[in-house]
Amino acid sequence: MPSPPPTSPAAAAAGYFEFRSAEHVPETHEWPGLHDHPSVDAVAVAGRDDAVPVVDLGGGDPAAVARALARAAEEWGAFLLVGHGVPAGVAARMEEQIARLFALPAADKDRAGRRPGEMNGYGRPPYALRFSRLMWSEGYTFAAATIRDEFRRVWLDGGDDYLRFCEVMEEHHREMMALGKRLVDVFFRALGLTDEQIAAGETEREIRETLTATMHLNLYPKCPEPERAIGLAAHTDSGFFTLIMQSPVPGLQLLRRDPERWVTVPAPPGAFAVVLGDLFQLLTNGRFRSAFHRAVVNGDRDRISVPYFLGPPGNMEVAPLAAAVPPGRKPAFRPVTWPEYMRVKGKASGLDASALAMLQVPEEGGEGGVVPPKN
Repeated sequence: MPSPPPTSPAAAAAGYFEFRSAEHVPETHEWPGLHDHPSVDAVAVAGRDDAVPVVDLGGGDPAAVARALARAAEEWGAFLLVGHGVPAGVAARMEEQIARLFALPAADKDRAGRRPGEMNGYGRPPYALRFSRLMWSEGYTFAAATIRDEFRRVWLDGGDDYLRFCEVMEEHHREMMALGKRLVDVFFRALGLTDEQIAAGETEREIRETLTATMHLNLYPKCPEPERAIGLAAHTDSGFFTLIMQSPVPGLQLLRRDPERWVTVPAPPGAFAVVLGDLFQLLTNGRFRSAFHRAVVNGDRDRISVPYFLGPPGNMEVAPLAAAVPPGRKPAFRPVTWPEYMRVKGKASGLDASALAMLQVPEEGGEGGVVPPKN
């Protein structure tokens, strides 16, 4: 039996339909190749370690924290972050408000529908337009600095519901930005910089002080046939790194190789998933790697996640840090702004870090190319 049709013309354009009343996954939402690689739990077994790294930001010795982060960034490009100091109530309030947003009538959400060529709004993210199939999710993207203006598109007259929603989004933004800036300094230490060098470094200070943030609210409704649908197609993020708040329903998966398999990231209460992006791989001269990841759906429960994307302002040229380039060697990548990189990625063959190969500087007497990730 086919799923019900979209609820409105705007929803149809976005590719959404009534998930709640769907009894089957329609062909429009069925994804081939989902099981080309097996999915495994995040555990350590003989001869293979699939235990997702955990970095405890409050773990005492800053040098030990930096070493743990460096190992995770080099080997996985992702990790679970604990000991971060963000109050537990922040995540609970976010989950409540996001569920309320997506439960609104379709007409209310359609007012904020993302228009062609725009990044912000309700609907399919721009990169999803590259696919012929639709994902089992609802999403809303917005610049963290424009929360109140953005959500007047949903709540036209303001009011208590609007104010409460915005207050919770702003609280999350404040906590994540502060955490992101702290984490930047730990990444710098992981590259071998001392606190004195970090404080004196003009580039390091500019990166920390000009971080820009984009938030994406995701709802992955429970799915009648989860083995046939995908919540979020496999890709790498494009910016520096992403802090992900997720409800305690696992769904985020990381690709590991030799052999290729999808490792499901646990979702312990209070932990954030951190996923490194392509521009961070460039910034660290290839030492820290972006992570190829996706989100699967659940047959019994909804899942909510909030990726908080951190990157440079659009006019900043991102180039390998001096601390990341070995003595006597030239940088592995040419400088690029974030908008320029997005254009490069749009021309690449896939939604992974292969776009970085187009920015790599060839070695003298050799050819460019991204070194395969270690995992």
